[in-house]
Amino acid sequence: MAVREIDERTLDFILGASRSAHPNEFVGILRSERNKITEILILPGTHTSERSAFMNLYMLPLSSHACGSVHSHPSPHPIPSQTDLTFFDKFGEVHIVVASPYDADSWKAFDRRGKEVELKVVKSEEDSTSEDELRKKFWD
Repeated sequence: MAVREIDERTLDFILGASRSAHPNEFVGILRSERNKITEILILPGTHTSERSAFMNLYMLPLSSHACGSVHSHPSPHPIPSQTDLTFFDKFGEVHIVVASPYDADSWKAFDRRGKEVELKVVKSEEDSTSEDELRKKFWD
């Protein structure tokens, strides 16, 4: 099933992590349930710098539900490089590139061939759960 949506909280996490990593790149693996991106995996051994990011894909869990990748560009251009396109073609079906200033208008999604695709941002199914309830659920 083709990935066509991204959970609003997942996108917020991507944007926040990209801002936090700046001026270095942020990189992660997209996970999906059905046709929606719901989580980001940060793999052990990931290395980032101002010019590139590297993930050890052999650290990917076997049942990861991985559907692609996400990474940031410190520049204001969310356009994949030739290196990005080579990676896209080898792994996953959808890839997100986020650019500075890392807001709702500074990201794009691409298929494995580098063609821009639309991802619909959808509200989280857990929106009725408060942040405090989520923290308590996680820590208890």
